[in-house]
Amino acid sequence: MAYNLLQGKKGIIFGALDEKSIAWKVALKAKEEGATFVLSNAPIAMRMGAINQLAETCEAEVIPADATSLEDLENLFSKSMEVLDGKLDFVLHSIGMSPNVRKKKSYGDLNYDWFLKTLDISGLSFHKVMQTAEKLDAMNEWGSILALTYIAAQRTFPDYSDMAQAKSVLESIARSYGYRFAKSKKVRVNTISQSPTMTTAGTGVGGFDAFFDYAHKMSPLGNAPAEDCANYVITMFSDLTRMVTMQNLMHDGGFSSSGITEDIIADLKKS
Repeated sequence: MAYNLLQGKKGIIFGALDEKSIAWKVALKAKEEGATFVLSNAPIAMRMGAINQLAETCEAEVIPADATSLEDLENLFSKSMEVLDGKLDFVLHSIGMSPNVRKKKSYGDLNYDWFLKTLDISGLSFHKVMQTAEKLDAMNEWGSILALTYIAAQRTFPDYSDMAQAKSVLESIARSYGYRFAKSKKVRVNTISQSPTMTTAGTGVGGFDAFFDYAHKMSPLGNAPAEDCANYVITMFSDLTRMVTMQNLMHDGGFSSSGITEDIIADLKKS
């Protein structure tokens, strides 16, 4: 059921790779709620995914951009304002990748050049996105900028490796740039800390299936599915949340507030 929460709003959605992606589901929901937007992803990701199929469904233009490249971002924001005929009301940063995780490097044997790449892609790119938007005066007042994050920014999950540091950087940038954008344009900046989710990127982390099951049992409501995360994102893009900024918003079925649960206790007793 649609509520026209984004009627007349314009934006950019980064990171829709395939139908498992949270960004993909956000795009479908944004279209349903009345928004118009541009889809963007890195050229290599676009070759791997099916973003053109999504673009056709959403009647959206695709503009490739490497989010670590200021030149690409300037082109993206400039062209988006042309395509959408005006400034933007929302931006979703759904970007994350670690070469060390992909190549299964131990945390005690990281390739530091790859580590810097992880930080640039998964953390610093969020600053680059907002800095570009600010310099081009691309955001309307009371706009909303969101990034997706994970609780490994605060707690240790061994297989998450250097992505944990990248997410910590991402969340810190949201607070610092959130202050700046609120003062200058009343634009709000937040992160959503999502449950482990069966996305193409998520399932690439070692031991994901076991941890997904553990997190589900540690969450009173169970793991939050991608569809519900998309609903939360839409709410944060809407005018219903105009006074929420600089927050790391937990969307995890209660995982982050649970010490132990009956399901976990039952499993321990069995073993």
